[in-house]
Amino acid sequence: MRLFIAINFNEKTRAKLATIQRNIRSQAPRGRFPNPANFHLTLVFLGECDDEQLKAAQGVLSSTLFTPFELSFERVGCFRRRGGDLWWAGIALTRELQQIQADLSSRLQAAGFVLDSRPFQPHVTLARQINQSVDIPAPFPFSETVRSIELMESTRINGRLTYKPLFGIVSQ
Repeated sequence: MRLFIAINFNEKTRAKLATIQRNIRSQAPRGRFPNPANFHLTLVFLGECDDEQLKAAQGVLSSTLFTPFELSFERVGCFRRRGGDLWWAGIALTRELQQIQADLSSRLQAAGFVLDSRPFQPHVTLARQINQSVDIPAPFPFSETVRSIELMESTRINGRLTYKPLFGIVSQ
Protein backbone atom coordinates (compact mmCIF):
# COMPACT_ATOMS: atom_id res chain seq x y z
CA MET A 1 0.00 0.00 0.00
CA ARG A 2 1.18 3.53 -0.83
CA LEU A 3 1.15 5.74 2.29
CA PHE A 4 1.73 9.34 3.31
CA ILE A 5 1.02 11.57 6.29
CA ALA A 6 -1.02 14.66 5.47
CA ILE A 7 -3.14 17.57 6.53
CA ASN A 8 -6.54 17.48 4.85
CA PHE A 9 -8.52 20.66 4.33
CA ASN A 10 -12.02 21.83 5.12
CA GLU A 11 -14.54 22.52 2.34
CA LYS A 12 -13.96 26.28 2.38
CA THR A 13 -10.23 25.84 1.72
CA ARG A 14 -10.88 23.18 -0.94
CA ALA A 15 -13.28 25.56 -2.70
CA LYS A 16 -10.68 28.36 -2.76
CA LEU A 17 -8.06 25.96 -4.11
CA ALA A 18 -10.53 24.68 -6.72
CA THR A 19 -11.08 28.28 -7.89
CA ILE A 20 -7.36 28.70 -8.42
CA GLN A 21 -7.25 25.35 -10.21
CA ARG A 22 -10.07 26.45 -12.55
CA ASN A 23 -8.08 29.58 -13.39
CA ILE A 24 -5.11 27.41 -14.37
CA ARG A 25 -7.32 25.06 -16.38
CA SER A 26 -8.95 27.97 -18.26
CA GLN A 27 -5.50 29.04 -19.51
CA ALA A 28 -3.97 25.60 -19.93
CA PRO A 29 -6.73 23.07 -20.67
CA ARG A 30 -4.24 20.30 -21.45
CA GLY A 31 -2.77 18.81 -18.35
CA ARG A 32 -3.73 16.72 -15.38
CA PHE A 33 -5.89 18.28 -12.70
CA PRO A 34 -6.35 16.52 -9.35
CA ASN A 35 -9.84 16.10 -8.00
CA PRO A 36 -10.37 18.85 -5.39
CA ALA A 37 -11.47 16.12 -2.95
CA ASN A 38 -7.82 14.99 -3.03
CA PHE A 39 -6.30 18.38 -2.11
CA HIS A 40 -4.02 17.97 0.91
CA LEU A 41 -0.64 18.99 2.32
CA THR A 42 1.79 16.08 2.43
CA LEU A 43 3.91 16.26 5.57
CA VAL A 44 5.81 13.01 4.96
CA PHE A 45 5.63 10.65 1.98
CA LEU A 46 6.24 7.04 3.02
CA GLY A 47 5.80 5.26 -0.31
CA GLU A 48 5.02 1.57 -0.67
CA CYS A 49 4.57 0.00 2.77
CA ASP A 50 3.67 -3.40 4.17
CA ASP A 51 1.41 -4.12 7.17
CA GLU A 52 4.34 -3.89 9.60
CA GLN A 53 5.29 -0.46 8.29
CA LEU A 54 1.65 0.62 8.47
CA LYS A 55 1.63 -0.27 12.18
CA ALA A 56 4.93 1.55 12.72
CA ALA A 57 3.60 4.69 11.00
CA GLN A 58 0.42 4.53 13.12
CA GLY A 59 2.58 4.24 16.23
CA VAL A 60 4.62 7.31 15.33
CA LEU A 61 1.54 9.33 14.47
CA SER A 62 -0.37 8.22 17.59
CA SER A 63 2.45 9.52 19.80
CA THR A 64 2.51 12.92 18.08
CA LEU A 65 1.23 15.84 20.12
CA PHE A 66 0.45 19.27 18.71
CA THR A 67 -1.70 22.28 19.37
CA PRO A 68 -3.87 23.82 16.63
CA PHE A 69 -1.91 26.02 14.23
CA GLU A 70 -2.59 28.11 11.15
CA LEU A 71 -1.72 27.20 7.58
CA SER A 72 -1.37 30.34 5.47
CA PHE A 73 -1.80 29.96 1.72
CA GLU A 74 0.23 32.74 0.17
CA ARG A 75 1.05 32.26 -3.51
CA VAL A 76 0.82 30.18 -6.68
CA GLY A 77 3.94 28.80 -8.30
CA CYS A 78 5.27 25.96 -10.36
CA PHE A 79 8.02 23.40 -10.38
CA ARG A 80 9.53 23.29 -13.87
CA ARG A 81 9.56 19.73 -15.15
CA ARG A 82 10.42 18.05 -18.38
CA GLY A 83 7.11 16.85 -19.77
CA GLY A 84 5.18 19.72 -18.22
CA ASP A 85 5.19 21.91 -15.16
CA LEU A 86 3.55 21.16 -11.82
CA TRP A 87 1.47 24.13 -10.55
CA TRP A 88 0.85 24.52 -6.83
CA ALA A 89 -0.54 26.73 -4.08
CA GLY A 90 2.25 27.61 -1.67
CA ILE A 91 1.88 27.52 2.10
CA ALA A 92 3.99 29.63 4.47
CA LEU A 93 6.59 27.54 6.29
CA THR A 94 5.76 28.65 9.83
CA ARG A 95 7.66 27.52 12.92
CA GLU A 96 4.75 25.23 13.94
CA LEU A 97 4.48 23.60 10.51
CA GLN A 98 8.23 23.14 10.24
CA GLN A 99 8.41 21.60 13.73
CA ILE A 100 5.60 19.08 13.18
CA GLN A 101 7.02 18.03 9.79
CA ALA A 102 10.59 17.70 11.15
CA ASP A 103 9.41 15.80 14.24
CA LEU A 104 7.39 13.32 12.19
CA SER A 105 10.25 12.83 9.71
CA SER A 106 12.81 12.28 12.46
CA ARG A 107 10.69 9.75 14.34
CA LEU A 108 9.70 7.91 11.15
CA GLN A 109 13.35 7.61 10.13
CA ALA A 110 14.15 6.28 13.61
CA ALA A 111 11.40 3.69 13.03
CA GLY A 112 13.20 2.52 9.87
CA PHE A 113 11.53 4.52 7.09
CA VAL A 114 13.69 5.84 4.27
CA LEU A 115 12.39 9.32 3.44
CA ASP A 116 12.98 11.82 0.68
CA SER A 117 15.99 14.02 1.48
CA ARG A 118 14.74 17.11 -0.38
CA PRO A 119 13.87 20.14 1.78
CA PHE A 120 10.23 20.39 2.81
CA GLN A 121 8.37 22.83 0.53
CA PRO A 122 4.77 23.03 1.75
CA HIS A 123 2.44 23.17 -1.23
CA VAL A 124 -0.80 21.77 -2.63
CA THR A 125 -0.63 20.35 -6.15
CA LEU A 126 -3.23 21.98 -8.40
CA ALA A 127 -2.15 20.82 -11.89
CA ARG A 128 0.47 18.62 -13.55
CA GLN A 129 1.92 18.40 -17.04
CA ILE A 130 1.16 22.02 -17.96
CA ASN A 131 3.13 22.99 -21.07
CA GLN A 132 2.38 26.69 -21.32
CA SER A 133 2.70 29.81 -19.18
CA VAL A 134 -0.17 30.68 -16.90
CA ASP A 135 -1.05 33.96 -15.18
CA ILE A 136 -3.07 33.29 -12.05
CA PRO A 137 -5.06 35.94 -10.19
CA ALA A 138 -5.20 34.06 -6.91
CA PRO A 139 -7.39 34.87 -3.90
CA PHE A 140 -4.48 35.21 -1.45
CA PRO A 141 -3.81 35.21 1.34
CA PHE A 142 -6.17 32.85 3.12
CA SER A 143 -5.70 30.40 5.96
CA GLU A 144 -7.07 27.38 7.77
CA THR A 145 -6.56 26.15 11.33
CA VAL A 146 -5.02 22.67 11.48
CA ARG A 147 -6.67 20.46 14.08
CA SER A 148 -5.90 16.98 12.69
CA ILE A 149 -3.22 15.04 10.87
CA GLU A 150 -3.88 11.78 9.05
CA LEU A 151 -2.11 8.72 7.73
CA MET A 152 -3.41 8.34 4.18
CA GLU A 153 -3.45 5.58 1.59
CA SER A 154 -3.22 6.36 -2.11
CA THR A 155 -5.22 3.90 -4.22
CA ARG A 156 -6.90 3.70 -7.61
CA ILE A 157 -10.63 3.01 -7.58
CA ASN A 158 -12.17 2.50 -11.02
CA GLY A 159 -9.09 4.11 -12.54
CA ARG A 160 -9.32 7.24 -10.37
CA LEU A 161 -6.70 8.21 -7.82
CA THR A 162 -8.29 8.28 -4.38
CA TYR A 163 -6.80 9.19 -1.00
CA LYS A 164 -8.27 7.34 1.95
CA PRO A 165 -7.59 8.23 5.61
CA LEU A 166 -6.46 5.18 7.57
CA PHE A 167 -5.62 6.72 10.94
CA GLY A 168 -5.67 10.20 12.39
CA ILE A 169 -4.85 12.32 15.41
CA VAL A 170 -6.39 15.53 16.67
CA SER A 171 -4.72 18.51 18.32
CA GLN A 172 -4.52 18.96 22.07
